[in-house]
Amino acid sequence: MDFTVKPLSPSFAAEIVGLDASQPLGDNVFGAVRQAWLDAGGLVVIRDQKLATEQHIAFSRRFGPLFGAPGETPLQQTVSRYIHPDHPEIYRVSNKLKDGEPMGRARAGTYWHSDVSFKERPAAASILYAIEIPGVGGDTLYANMTAAYEALSATMKAALAPLRAAHDFAQTAASQFAKPIVVEDDLKGGNRSIHPVVRTHVETGRKSLYVNPGMTTGLDGFAPAESKAILDFLYAHATKPEFIYRHRWRQGDLVIWDNRALMHYAVADYGEAPRYMERTTVIGERPV
Repeated sequence: MDFTVKPLSPSFAAEIVGLDASQPLGDNVFGAVRQAWLDAGGLVVIRDQKLATEQHIAFSRRFGPLFGAPGETPLQQTVSRYIHPDHPEIYRVSNKLKDGEPMGRARAGTYWHSDVSFKERPAAASILYAIEIPGVGGDTLYANMTAAYEALSATMKAALAPLRAAHDFAQTAASQFAKPIVVEDDLKGGNRSIHPVVRTHVETGRKSLYVNPGMTTGLDGFAPAESKAILDFLYAHATKPEFIYRHRWRQGDLVIWDNRALMHYAVADYGEAPRYMERTTVIGERPV
């Protein structure tokens, strides 16, 4: 299967043209896809896909073990209502109703974050498939945390090198989930981890910032005011326009992003227009 790669922005993100992700891919072809993903800074778009749920899962599994797969780590209990009833690997992002109940989580991800960063082994790839999208709006913003790190001064890099930060689902729950939805067991420490502020990508060797406003609660060992000052600076720096790619969704888009090098924000500007997407999430390694 031949495909081509074309850039989508000057700094990162690319489109893979001519690939059918519904078909089994040989090792050489998949290896080329993975390399294109890494070369593009951790974000590739494959358009005009027609995937059955099983095909989406099979393609995603090539990137690594999936959250929710039999024998693998499930996501926290709170999101269980958003998991596909027949396919626990699938997290549903949806404002559509079925029998009067939400099929998935509406307005999901309306904050800067890196998926599941509160786990000891957080997400590597997230693979989101657009099944139904609004006619206008509903874009997703991606911030290149590798480029943001590389743009810092040598002095700031040296200051950040030894720092670690806490990531906690309670931070997300406070702003993104209503209290009746949150399962109390999810707030008892199983969804809290401490990670390096600067992590090294195990495949590329490049360093990137690994903090995000949606899940990072503070710098380890710092007073709250000190922590806030440093983190606020990093968030403002990382979300400068030169580090951002804005994806305008089309039906059939399959977007693969690397949570180890990017954070993202879903823009909820589409009113009541129907939106339904399905996401798989690859379990990553412990950040170093």
